[in-house]
Amino acid sequence: MHFVAGIIDKCSSEVVTTFTENLSNWSGSQGYCVEIGDGVSDSWTMPMLEQVKNISELSEGYNIVGLSQGTLIGRGVVELCDGAPPVKNFISVGGVHAGIASIPFCGSERICALLDQLIESMVYTDWVQDISAYLEGCKFLPKLNNEINATRNSTYKERFASLQNLVLIMFEQDTVLVPKETSWFGYYPDGAFYPVLPAQETLLYTEDWIGLKILDEAGKVKFINVSGGHLEISTSDMKTYIVPYLEDETSRQVVITETSPFNWLSSIWHFFLELIGFSKDQPLLRMVD
Repeated sequence: MHFVAGIIDKCSSEVVTTFTENLSNWSGSQGYCVEIGDGVSDSWTMPMLEQVKNISELSEGYNIVGLSQGTLIGRGVVELCDGAPPVKNFISVGGVHAGIASIPFCGSERICALLDQLIESMVYTDWVQDISAYLEGCKFLPKLNNEINATRNSTYKERFASLQNLVLIMFEQDTVLVPKETSWFGYYPDGAFYPVLPAQETLLYTEDWIGLKILDEAGKVKFINVSGGHLEISTSDMKTYIVPYLEDETSRQVVITETSPFNWLSSIWHFFLELIGFSKDQPLLRMVD
């Protein structure tokens, strides 16, 4: 099992260790937690790729479990990794595949209301809505989603479409991811915040930039909706929706914890968390009975 956690969680945390051990014990398949550290902006996956290649037990293939922001890193391993063992099943838990459109954790707290008001006053300005600038300036998500027509890479699509199963788990009461449907590759139309387009109505799907349509039409995409807030997953849901895809005796499971390679972004993230009373050492992942 290859596990990718989010920006706050780390391999050494008790909850991530327990999560990894539980999945390993329930599935009967050995699990690993792999961590990446700080690096330059174009090396989101490289340290992880080298670690994956160096785990000999993964040579015959393995499964990935990704949490939150870690799902992007896990998907990067699937699409971008040259010469690595094949990924069989990719389980995405609360993933941010289409991006997010609001400040995480915001509810009724005054600071959240102020932050959202600030964002809402700017979202329709030209510099915020400049899609071409996003495609040119953002170094990771456009590449991962194969969005740039001139540099679209068929190999990324072939690798992603080769998955045996793609499990996309969305949390019904998720207030961290806006819209929560980003976990299913759903998002808003360009330049608007309504309505939420299902994955099947996005260009990524209709033009099949990464092979999502191929997987879906083959019945290999599982759109799962579970009760709970962001990464608040029950043991019952873990056993029902995750464990069955880890039980292949010929595969191993790897757990990856992702630490943001952007020091400045991580600092801003933690600043917002502390404003709303969330400790930077408090894990996002929560397992409930």
